[in-house]
Amino acid sequence: MDQMTLIIVGVIAVVVIAAIIAVVVSKNRKSAQVAEPQTRPVASPAAAESESPESESSKAESVKSESAGTESAKPESVESKPAESEPSESKPAEAEKLAAPAQPAKPAEPAKPAAPAKPAKPESAASRLVRLKSRLANSANPFGKALFNILAQDNISESDWEDVEDTLLLADVGAEASEQLVEELRKDARITGEKSPEAVHALLREKLLDLVGRDMDRSLVASRPCPEDADPSVIIMVGVNGTGKTTTAGKLARLFVAEDKKVVMGAADTFRAAAADQLETWGSRVGVPVIRSDKDGADPASVAFEAAKAAKEQNADVLIIDTAGRLQNKSNLMDELGKIRRVTEKTLPVEEVLLVLDATTGQNGMTQAKVFAEVIGITGIVLTKLDGSAKGGIVISVQKELGVPVKLIGLGEGPDDLAPFDPESFVDGILD
Repeated sequence: MDQMTLIIVGVIAVVVIAAIIAVVVSKNRKSAQVAEPQTRPVASPAAAESESPESESSKAESVKSESAGTESAKPESVESKPAESEPSESKPAEAEKLAAPAQPAKPAEPAKPAAPAKPAKPESAASRLVRLKSRLANSANPFGKALFNILAQDNISESDWEDVEDTLLLADVGAEASEQLVEELRKDARITGEKSPEAVHALLREKLLDLVGRDMDRSLVASRPCPEDADPSVIIMVGVNGTGKTTTAGKLARLFVAEDKKVVMGAADTFRAAAADQLETWGSRVGVPVIRSDKDGADPASVAFEAAKAAKEQNADVLIIDTAGRLQNKSNLMDELGKIRRVTEKTLPVEEVLLVLDATTGQNGMTQAKVFAEVIGITGIVLTKLDGSAKGGIVISVQKELGVPVKLIGLGEGPDDLAPFDPESFVDGILD
């Protein structure tokens, strides 16, 4: 019996010793795992730094108890506490960023007008004249073709000569110019002696060039060479409303800007409410400042004076002044335009006065042209709408009546539809 007891005690002792050894080995193994932070996931550096030795031991014991099955809590619950405080402790910068109110946006400053882009070079003069010839040739009143068809006949009767004169009159060439041309053609022996179409065409071309005026100086003063310190060249635009006067002023400014000239425009047409706005639109389109009054019905002479002063102060090359075109009576028009010119010339000399005429009005516009010529003195003519609807002969008659050259012609509504007048291109256009 004593021997059996000893065996049992020995077995128990062996089991106890083995259990103690197993517990010690397990404890050392768990401690070693806890001592290796690089093998454990850490929520953030701040959370890892905030853990104390006590927390490490508690983790070890929780791991141990889990292995023994005596506790149900998981070790992750220990780590979840510092992770929960992470937004306020570990990332204060982000918290402040989220908590801080958004900085109020600075009040938007009024947008400064962008520097006007330098306009592209306009269509070349040669290209514009090609278009002029094409439009004249396709017009509803190509009187040159009609003349050629009559004169190229084998026998020209008296009624044929009457047809020639009627054709010229219908083309707005004017009675005096028509009679002159017919007389010259009848006296020219080549008309009756030479019947080849080429010879008749060449003869008619020469006669029409003489009537149009091939030797007139049609250049603008502002386009001529001048000293660098010269005063701005002043151009006053005149003409009745509806002729395209204000639009022509804008197109003319575009031409000068494309020639690298500095331009200022003055909106002295204060009678028509939309005139200043229209001119200002052109100014913004071509990058040209416009001097205008802030109120409707202002004194146009005062606007012209301010424009002249601004052009001089800004060392501009050209000043273009748009004027009113109403024609209530000759006296009022004379007073207003005369005053504009006198006031402007107190600051700058007026070198050019361009009369803008609607080519489609024909002889009806001649009365208006004469009134303006008497009022302010005209140095040149701009014929607008000289396209398919114009008769073309107005070029001859207006020059003969006023004694000044046609300098510019308007071919349409586009910004480049303003061309210098070239007699040869014009005559070729109405003959071809």
